[in-house]
Amino acid sequence: MTQVRSELTRYLRTETAGGTLLLIAAAVALLWVNSPYGESYVTMTQTVLSIRPLHLESTLADWTEDGLLAVFFFVAGLELKRELVVGELADRKRAALPIIAAVGGVVTPALIAAAVGFGVPGMERGWAIPVATDIAFALAVLALTGSRIPASARVFLLSLAVVDDLMAIILIAVLFTATLSMLWLLVAAACSAGWALAQHQRIRTPFLYLPLALVSWYALHEAGIHPTMAGVALGLLTRVRPDQGEETAPATHLEHILQPISAGLCVPLFALFASGVPLDTTVFGELFTDRLALAVILGMLIGKTVGIFGISWVAIRLGIAKRPMALGYRDMFALSVLGAIGFTVSLLMAELALADVGVGSVELAKAAVLVTSMAASLAGSALLLRRGRAHQARRDARRLQREE
Repeated sequence: MTQVRSELTRYLRTETAGGTLLLIAAAVALLWVNSPYGESYVTMTQTVLSIRPLHLESTLADWTEDGLLAVFFFVAGLELKRELVVGELADRKRAALPIIAAVGGVVTPALIAAAVGFGVPGMERGWAIPVATDIAFALAVLALTGSRIPASARVFLLSLAVVDDLMAIILIAVLFTATLSMLWLLVAAACSAGWALAQHQRIRTPFLYLPLALVSWYALHEAGIHPTMAGVALGLLTRVRPDQGEETAPATHLEHILQPISAGLCVPLFALFASGVPLDTTVFGELFTDRLALAVILGMLIGKTVGIFGISWVAIRLGIAKRPMALGYRDMFALSVLGAIGFTVSLLMAELALADVGVGSVELAKAAVLVTSMAASLAGSALLLRRGRAHQARRDARRLQREE
């Protein structure tokens, strides 16, 4: 249990720093594209980088989306596997609430977005844009403004976001696989099987795992499946329990190496290339009149908050799940508002879902994601600060009572 707590603390610390870098990168992108030098930003993102022997040719923006996010999803897969085996999700009673809350936080936004945007071009898949909670962004806000909230709040939010991301990953695999090459799919399956076998045989050399990861990524890319799925699959196949005499399990070792790279480089770079949305008076006007933008905004801000808090309240009242220790319903409502922060995966969903509709729709959806995430972070921060003062007042009263 001590090891699990220390791992959770380290994870939160890294993701907090990563969330701060993410915010900085997004701010730089917005300022850059809306400055007199905006053309240079567009030129940078649309610069084509090709690997001719492999017939790979993509823009730098696409490389950050397909390549760098694979590292992010690999780390997410490792974290999910650890939570399922030795963490909060390993205990059914403890896992019940964040899992139920995550389901509510995915289904409700999807239903609201689909209803508001019904008939709008691209919404046959665009309803998936508001379903994901950004782990790094949400934890960064919680760390900055919720330091006086009980530690169980962080555990609940992390577990919720991990399950939420898993469902978003499944949606990406299902919704954005147009044509499927069975031959390349078999190659990817063989790489995954080789990875699992190597883990079973306790092989630890990177000279085996790195080629398997690269071939698996390339095979899924050629198979027609979003290649970031390779990261998730390999993360879930990595061993998380250390053997007797083994200092750390492979999953823990890989997290120590890759998590700072993911949180400090991969996600901020993706944010830099994905967040550059021109914000002129036309875009701001359409944000509150265009049904596509309204579907994203209402799905994220109302759908996530109501879905997470509402279904959690029902589950606790019915006795299906237990409320996290030392947290009241007002604390959980504040955390539910933070759940409306969608950034990395939501921006990716917008790129994938609206790619065939047009650049204008993609930029409008991205602007809606950015504005709503900022609104949710400000509202959540205000609620957390208020709840923090209430918790601090209780602690002070108890300490005074003990002294007397």
